[in-house]
Amino acid sequence: MRRPHIRSLAIAVAVTTAATVTAGVAGTAAASPSVTRGPAPASSPSHAAIVDAARAAAYAHAAATGVGKKDQLQATDLLVDPDGKQHVRFLRTHRGLPVLGGDLVVHLDAKSAYLDVTRASRRQVEVTSTSPKLSAGQAETKAATAAKGQAGTAQLVVDARADRTALAYQVEVSDSRADEAGGVRTVVVDAATGAVLSNIPANDSFLSPAVQEKLRKQGAKLSPATGLTGSAAPATGGKAAKGSSGAAAGTGSSLFVGKVPLSTTRTAKKSFTLKDSTRGNTETRDAGGKELEKFTDGKAFTNTTNRWGDGTTRNRATAAVDAQYGITSTLDFYKKTFGRKGIKNDGRGARALVHFGKNIGNAFWSSDCGCMLYGDGDGKTFTKPLVVLDVTGHELTHGVVDATASLQPTRVDEEGNQFGEPGALNESLADIFGSSVEFAANNPKNPPNYLMGEKLGLEQKFLRRLDKPSLDKLEGTVDYWSKESYDTEVHAGSGVSSHAYYLLAEGSGKKVIGGVTYDSPTIDGSTVTGIGRTKATAIYYRALTRYMVSTTDFHDARTATLKAAKDLYGAKSTEYKTVDKSWAAVNVTAANAPAAKR
Repeated sequence: MRRPHIRSLAIAVAVTTAATVTAGVAGTAAASPSVTRGPAPASSPSHAAIVDAARAAAYAHAAATGVGKKDQLQATDLLVDPDGKQHVRFLRTHRGLPVLGGDLVVHLDAKSAYLDVTRASRRQVEVTSTSPKLSAGQAETKAATAAKGQAGTAQLVVDARADRTALAYQVEVSDSRADEAGGVRTVVVDAATGAVLSNIPANDSFLSPAVQEKLRKQGAKLSPATGLTGSAAPATGGKAAKGSSGAAAGTGSSLFVGKVPLSTTRTAKKSFTLKDSTRGNTETRDAGGKELEKFTDGKAFTNTTNRWGDGTTRNRATAAVDAQYGITSTLDFYKKTFGRKGIKNDGRGARALVHFGKNIGNAFWSSDCGCMLYGDGDGKTFTKPLVVLDVTGHELTHGVVDATASLQPTRVDEEGNQFGEPGALNESLADIFGSSVEFAANNPKNPPNYLMGEKLGLEQKFLRRLDKPSLDKLEGTVDYWSKESYDTEVHAGSGVSSHAYYLLAEGSGKKVIGGVTYDSPTIDGSTVTGIGRTKATAIYYRALTRYMVSTTDFHDARTATLKAAKDLYGAKSTEYKTVDKSWAAVNVTAANAPAAKR
């Protein structure tokens, strides 16, 4: 049985210490009208003291937080604003069992006094017994059948999602025939009835199973647009740093973005590795057409010239150039814009395996590995590796979401298609920040825009777009919220919040940005004047990292972005009012929120 190498449902069992938490909080997001993050005030209490204060506040304000005497809280993240406000993210155990949907963020003032809470479960978590009626073996059998694979060891958990509280088993299933790559799923089985409560793929893929199937039925054979046709990198590249080892300046010839600079590692006088020590040892390796179990099984890219790829797929390093450039561009965007040091904000870089598996026309993010996995194409639908810049930005953003709110779909069908608003919001944020990576890179061979996957060679010229999502006929993406959004496929449903973001950034109506014509509508014909991409992106990032949790839906996201806008610009500001208008323009309002949220 192949060992699962991709993320589980992101419910940790081990207690996270305050010291562990501090490793991921070297930077803090701004609480003033600025996009950058600065260090916490010098007079702020220690991280351990803040975590202790937040934990104590959660118990003391049980009516608001829902934390009971039988619960334990495990801190996973801590952010301190320049004005001293503190935000501590917790996972929860109940009677010693991990709680799915039990995550929460406790908000404190500069003196560590309780302010508010953002919680995933709106009900008290309580199970009367931890003795299951179903045996672990029976749960493993049901999970294996549901995910069409080989079950690992069943673990007892409490499932507090979807307005239920149930004793359940969580089972990792590997070699799932329902998935294209990695083949790992997390299945949750009711410990009393044996019902499958969820069956979620452990990897985040760029293309949904439904889209892949539709393309195959259409007989599509896509040849992604490229920036080069075969010229080699200039001989002037590859100037190495002084000394026998360390960072060196190389160049690469990519498939999609032309010639690009690469920071590599010089290992000897005439030996270089495609590894970036200036960005947390970000590295790309060759999977050799195998679905490897771990990154270190990949073959390192090395050469003697520090010039990589030739702009064609004939050279195996060409795809690696795109991957490495895409990852470093994404890391640079998050660091320069928000002070975020790595995908998990722990100072570590990200890694990539290109040429992953055989006949895989997709790209994936693996949280456990901290890796991007790129297939070379299936030879039918996609004929080239999916190493496009916005694909990488999209997928790495899934890693950022995993490390923060960990937004989860509400259900998954037998084909692997995911449904529900939290999952749709996850896809939307990946598109929002994926497009932001393009704008930050500003590469003339890959002009920035609000289109996703425009270089993939699709007949409709893009996969998704943010200004008028319904122009995407392939996935059936929607422009506005409706009650059907509760159970819409996540890529289709992502249009709601993507559209709200675009309206916030650029406003409604017709305009040309970077040579692309946009014409963004509103549900009631109202006019929205945008506040600019910089401010809109700052608001959405702050909302994600402080005010979103695993069950956040579109109405919750409206509240989260309003809180973020208030923090950054004030409750009476134009920015705050425009956030409200942008959500109303996509039919997300306080008035039509579910009754429990009003």
